[in-house]
Amino acid sequence: MTVCEALPPLHGDATHQGSLADFIWFRTGGPAEWLVRPRDLDDLASFLAGLDPATPVLPVGVGSNLIVRDGGVPGVVVRLPKAFAKVAIEPGHRVRAGGATMGITVASAARDAGIAGLEFLRGIPGTVGGAVRMNAGAYGRDASNILIEATLVLRDGTVETWLAAKLGYTYRHSDLPEGAVVVEALFEGTAGDTAAIGAEMDRIAAEREASQPLRSRTGGSTFKNPEGKKAWQLIDEAGCRGLQIGDAQVSEKHCNFLLNLGSASSAQIEQLGEEVRRRVKDQSGIMLEWEIQRVGRAV
Repeated sequence: MTVCEALPPLHGDATHQGSLADFIWFRTGGPAEWLVRPRDLDDLASFLAGLDPATPVLPVGVGSNLIVRDGGVPGVVVRLPKAFAKVAIEPGHRVRAGGATMGITVASAARDAGIAGLEFLRGIPGTVGGAVRMNAGAYGRDASNILIEATLVLRDGTVETWLAAKLGYTYRHSDLPEGAVVVEALFEGTAGDTAAIGAEMDRIAAEREASQPLRSRTGGSTFKNPEGKKAWQLIDEAGCRGLQIGDAQVSEKHCNFLLNLGSASSAQIEQLGEEVRRRVKDQSGIMLEWEIQRVGRAV
């Protein structure tokens, strides 16, 4: 008997062997042992409080920066439903957003309210929860520049609000506890002109369109930029542009993106990434660090 065969009560939805490949960007990988969608905050908190402490919990947003290995994910994967995607404008040029809210939705709400400084979220194709967890960033800014506090449901079901300083942010990293789910975040910008904010968001969108393989099965930026370097440039200089293993390919448009051309397995995508790391190390002496989160079991 696995630890997940007896789940605590849940008002939302729990699917045994729930597909993750149906929605994560690479469209690959095995299922979650249990894919759980809680109805609301209380439902999530009571569910986690009653769940066997030995059961691993992995929160997943839209899977835009994720490789799910082919053997699937043991334990519980939590995916927040639309009830966690509300956005509200607050005094002091602040925006409160649920953990399931997309970055573009937050940026657009801030624009409409004349709040500047959140434009970069237009270039982050993930959820607020994912952005808070990994200190997501683009175009010179990241979550740590705008986050005031985050509301979390910890693995034991405790609900806490953490000030940004407690998250221990560094580049693409936070000290968020394992199994904790980000259910809400409070961001702060500055007073701005709606037209100027909109123009900056349009510029970001156009730049992404021109430089990134947006209409492909991909996982976003694959490797973190080393200090003072650009990962894509190191990858290009190592001769990896267009490198392919099966249907897994290094994008020819942007070398720091891996693609699933159609029938790649997660194992092939991860193998390709490791081959890129090896070649870059041989060429430059720099070992690239994965930015994409890799989860689950290999087969």
